[in-house]
Order: sequence, then structure tokens, then C-alpha cells
Amino acid sequence: MSRVFFAAILCTVSPILAAADWPEFRGPSGNGIAEATGLPLTWSETKNVRWKTEIPHKGWSTPVVLGGQVWLTTATTDGNDFYAVCVDAETGQIVFNERLFHSDNPEPLGNNVNSYASPSPVIEPGRVYVHFGSYGTACLDTDTKKVLWQRTDLPCRHYRGPGSSPILFEDLLILTFDGVDVQYVAALDKKSGNTVWKTDRTTVWRDLDENGLPKREGDFRKAFSTPLVIDGPSGKQLITLGSSAAFAYDPRTGNEIWKTHNTAYTPAARPVYGKGLAFITTGRGGEQELWAVKVDGQGDVTDTHVAWKVGGAIVPEEPSPILVGDLLYMVSGSGAVTCIEAASGRILWTEQIGGNYEASPICAGGGADGGAEGGIYFFSTQGKTTVLKAGAEYEVLAANRLEEGFMASPSVSGNSLFLRTKTHLYRIQSLAQ
Repeated sequence: MSRVFFAAILCTVSPILAAADWPEFRGPSGNGIAEATGLPLTWSETKNVRWKTEIPHKGWSTPVVLGGQVWLTTATTDGNDFYAVCVDAETGQIVFNERLFHSDNPEPLGNNVNSYASPSPVIEPGRVYVHFGSYGTACLDTDTKKVLWQRTDLPCRHYRGPGSSPILFEDLLILTFDGVDVQYVAALDKKSGNTVWKTDRTTVWRDLDENGLPKREGDFRKAFSTPLVIDGPSGKQLITLGSSAAFAYDPRTGNEIWKTHNTAYTPAARPVYGKGLAFITTGRGGEQELWAVKVDGQGDVTDTHVAWKVGGAIVPEEPSPILVGDLLYMVSGSGAVTCIEAASGRILWTEQIGGNYEASPICAGGGADGGAEGGIYFFSTQGKTTVLKAGAEYEVLAANRLEEGFMASPSVSGNSLFLRTKTHLYRIQSLAQ
């Protein structure tokens, strides 16, 4: 049952959502940068809420927006049933809410950090792709809402639930499986769902006993990161993070180009690329660091192509970094925001904004209510959003709060933010005229 909240009277009809809205986790370029202007800087439960809709069950997937539709996924808290949900972007009404997959014996999550519906959908004109890890992957027609194909035969013991989101590249849907038992990346034909290539990780595990068996079980093989396709110096590269390693593959063939190794585990942040460098986080434990890796190497480049490293508690375990111009920003799980000179790795400042963080930040310019260009939005698990001015100096533009906290990362379309809290989906828009 959705609850829709409008302003008392709108003097003008709101703009139609842009054609290239927010098609995947972290937006059109996969980096958290929104080209939108006119986004609100301030909101609350009673201010600048175009509508608010309750989303059934539980899920941390980022909403994707295209053609007036908002798609997201959810699952029952016991992990038995998995759903795709479509919301009308204009009204906030749920127009589709159907179970796609069922599992009799899902593995318990063991914590509240993840959910059974954490991978975000990816959408293109006419089709949306939803993914629940080994529990199932499906392609739906966005007009008829009919399932065009589905797969339930891609194995992985997720242990704490799936987390890596699918991405589209040319005619491929690329999926990531880093589990307790197997670790691989697979590319499916997006039209048929058939497997085009599958590449196993070549991670050299350093925690084996004398019989070659792992000394540590569970989290130490897992990863939750979503890959990123970049234009490297010699062609396209798929940058993808596994536990204790990072890789670059040829996205068309799955062939490994280069890799690095580290002593951390379960990375979740999505890589960022710019200035000829791939910015990757290693995860937690061991070398919990942010690395800047030159992407022109071959083979194991750990000792030759890491331009700089930043380590310690300021490095996030889950939220992805964001590159704005020459500066890289990141927020730790405990709310420490750090601004880094991207080319050199020099830390310009670290400030505490309060709260805890799982969602990845976004950057957008031109606040409708007087904000400066280049606001960076950080969304806490307690429901607070802090907006900082992008730049070499620390400046808070606004602080906002909603009733429930954020686990899902935000989306942007036109002059609106689409924010998924633990219980609801909001369309946030400046309603004052």
C-alpha cells in the first residue's frame, strides 16, 4: 500500500523526467556523478517531498530510473521470495510487484548490513535486468512487465547474501559472483540470457594450511563490489574487485589483463576511474586501504603500478569513493569524510559529519534552493543527509533528515532525487516556486 504526499497546490506541472535518467548503480557513468541541476538542498518529511511510497519486504538495491519508471528489488526477510517492483515516477504508485524467484533454504545473512535484495537493477529502453545472485537473474520487458528470460543455474554460496550489481556493456550483461566456494565473473547475452564467457578469479590465497585448505572460512573469500568498464590506454577494461585482489578483464572476452593482490577481504565499494588511475578499496582487515592503480600494465602489477595508497580507519568498507574534478572524496562507515588530491594521494582534509554510512555518495550541481554548483550528498544509516560543497575547503551546505535511514544508494532524474530508505521510496523535489 503506497502513501503519496504532494504539495498542497503546485502552480506548474513538474518537468518530464529526462531520457537518460539513472540506469544503474551509481548512475549513467557508474561513478556517482549526476549532470542534473536544480536539485533541492533541503528537505524533511514535510518539505520538498513530491511523494513517499512504502516498499514491501526488505532490500538495499538502488532504484533505477528511465522513461518515467522507477525499478527496484526487494525480498522477504527470510530470503524465501524475491520480487521486482516498478513505481510510477510521476505519482509514486506501485504498478508492478511480482515474485520472480523462490528459495526453500536460503543461507542466513547473519547481520543487518546486507539483504537478500542488495544488487541493483540495470535498465535500458524496453528492458530491465534484475539480479539476486545465485538465487536468480531475470530480464523483463518494461512495457508489458513480462519475463523475457531468467537464469537460476549460476552457482555461488553467498554466505551473507549477494551484493554485486549487474552492469550492461554492449550486448552483454555482466554478473559478479564472489562467494565462499567459488569466485568468478560471467557475461550473458542480454537478449537471450545465454552465457558468453565466464572467468574464474586467479587469486592466490595466502591463508591455506599444509593440505591446501583454507584456514579461515566465510567472509575471507567473499566480495560485494560492482565492476566498472573504463577506456584504458589500449582499449576497454573491466575493473573488478575480489577478496584480496583486484583485476582488469577484457569485457568482451573475459581475458585477464592485469591484477593486484592485498591482504584485506570482502571489498564492497565500486571502483572509480580518472586521471589514468583506477581508485580501488581493498576491503576490511589486513591492508584496509584505498589504492590508485595505473591501468597500463600486464600481469601482476602490485609492485609496479600502484601510484599511491591511503590507509586506516578513514578508508570506507562499503561506500564507494567519488571523483569530482581533481579531487577524490570518500566517507568511512563511521562518518569521516576525506578529500584527497587524486593525482598525488595527498590528503587535504578529513572531517566528521556524524552517523554511519553504507550508501555511496553522489555529486550534483545547481541546488534549486540556492545551493552552489557541485554539492556532494552523503546519506547515513540514521536518515541524515549531509551536503558538502565540492572543493578543496570543507564547507557544509545543508543537513537533512528522513524518518528511516539509508542502506541503498540514491538516484537522480531531472530535478529530483529518488531516495530509498529502509522502508520507503521518496521523490525529493524543490516544490517552492
